[in-house]
Amino acid sequence: MSGPRAPEGARPWRVAAEEALYGPAGFYLRPDGPSAHFRTSVHASPLFAAAVARLLCRVDEAVGGPGELAFVDLGAGHGELVLGVLDALPAEVSSRTRAYAVELAARPSGLDHRIEWLAEPPKGITGLLFANEWLDNVPVEVVEVDAAGVPRLVLVREDGSEVLGEAVGGEEARWLDRWWPLEPEEGLRAEVGLPRDRAWAAAVAGVERGLAVAVDYAHLAGARPPFGTLTGFREGRETSPVPDGSCDITAHVALDACALPGARLLTQREALRALGVTAGRPPLSLATTDPAAYVRALAGAGEAAELTAPGGLGDFGWLTQSVGIPDPLADQADT
Repeated sequence: MSGPRAPEGARPWRVAAEEALYGPAGFYLRPDGPSAHFRTSVHASPLFAAAVARLLCRVDEAVGGPGELAFVDLGAGHGELVLGVLDALPAEVSSRTRAYAVELAARPSGLDHRIEWLAEPPKGITGLLFANEWLDNVPVEVVEVDAAGVPRLVLVREDGSEVLGEAVGGEEARWLDRWWPLEPEEGLRAEVGLPRDRAWAAAVAGVERGLAVAVDYAHLAGARPPFGTLTGFREGRETSPVPDGSCDITAHVALDACALPGARLLTQREALRALGVTAGRPPLSLATTDPAAYVRALAGAGEAAELTAPGGLGDFGWLTQSVGIPDPLADQADT
């Protein structure tokens, strides 16, 4: 069945977003970087990088303390996370750590010489691959149910205006049937996560022994949003997604579809608590005995609360995939 004739310049969302984000004038290739437009857990508090450093230490123990321990920051931005992890590691572990920042943008000037800057993840590593808010920027097709109850590709022009295109078929249709089935109700929307499933599988394949973790806005089967999640961010504010390179274009991730055999799904709240990030207030007695320490502890508790908050960062999904080792979060996250 053919769809309505597309206006000139209308393209599937996956193609349009790929160019808008990663093309020659793409959003993610700008010198100011994504941190100028939105705030992640990495920017919210150094407690996040410190927790990831503790996780890397657990991986190090699980793989037997190799002479070279890899840490891969996938979707590194300006390298904020990888630098924070290196700074938080014990000296003995840091001395053996080979740090990689994976990002399409050019290496930031002045970045720590210990960090290798790559356009693609390294292969055959032993250690930890960590992808914080990376999968949500892997472009996907957007589909919408038409008046006849048929899911169709959504096409978009550079100004953000949309029109329905061809009926969804092939692998995309099979993915929808398995992971995001749509009722035949006009206007219902979904994002076809197949490119993310493949991207994550390829990233995990680069880990020879260790752990791969994806952290992102997520939803699970049985609770998919009825109208999808495609949106934009510009200068710290959510905005309409316009594929002209002026804003971030993102959609939440069906992490359960990405999961490979043996993977586990946690909330960020569960994962960070397992890594020692708690939002408990310091005892008031500390304010008398050591006021400066009390102020520092109070600030840390506030930052921990933000990182683990229900309805906020704490609801992010953590997808963990162990490769040749026991899950370093299993016992602690289940308690």
